[in-house]
Amino acid sequence: MNRLLRDDENIPLTNPTIAPYFQDVYDHVLGAAETVDSTRDHVASILESNLNEQGNELNVITRKLAAWAAIIAVPTAITGWYGQNVPYPGFEQPWGFVTSSLLILVLGGLLYLGLRRKGWL
Repeated sequence: MNRLLRDDENIPLTNPTIAPYFQDVYDHVLGAAETVDSTRDHVASILESNLNEQGNELNVITRKLAAWAAIIAVPTAITGWYGQNVPYPGFEQPWGFVTSSLLILVLGGLLYLGLRRKGWL
């Protein structure tokens, strides 16, 4: 439309009597182009907001998985310590098993409560 309306060429492409109509069409084309650009920006911002929301949700899930991994690490460490082939306090004694079980429950419970208080679980 812009090329049809330019007067800088020696050969006119349109009749001067219908030039105002072409100008009107050109104005409509500019309005449609602005609408398309505005819509494109709006869609881009919606997609970006969606990606941010997904990222935030992924962070929450990752934080919960890390918290549960920390809670599971406590029994793993204690049973690893008591599963050694070297003498430890309570070696081959019933109270050694009770002590390790109590340590697992108490430390796991404290870790669970602490993580729950901080909002990780």
